[in-house]
Amino acid sequence: MGCLGNILWILCGGLLSSLSWALAGLLWCVTIVGIPVGMQCFKFAGLCLCPFGQEIHYGGGAGSLLLNILWLIVSGLPLALEHAAMGGLLCITIIGIPFGLQHFKIAQLALMPFGAEVY
Repeated sequence: MGCLGNILWILCGGLLSSLSWALAGLLWCVTIVGIPVGMQCFKFAGLCLCPFGQEIHYGGGAGSLLLNILWLIVSGLPLALEHAAMGGLLCITIIGIPFGLQHFKIAQLALMPFGAEVY
């Protein structure tokens, strides 16, 4: 299911999601201070291309909390809303439910990406 799911995922919003994360990464990389945040966005853009078969584990400390708060204010909320809307639209049909659940998983990641590890 993983390989076929990832192929169908690209058609069901995965490419658009990946482009959104890459655009956020480019905007963060404009400043020298934002380059580490931009690099994290590029990692998640890759995740948005192949989310099936990968799990996200949350952790982190005080530094992650501060970066997550800054991220939420600047870029996190629009990306999370995009994924939540796409997930809601895909969950209308029975066939789209697995893809909608992946969007919800990435929406949660869009709210708190720092301190999260993808396995």
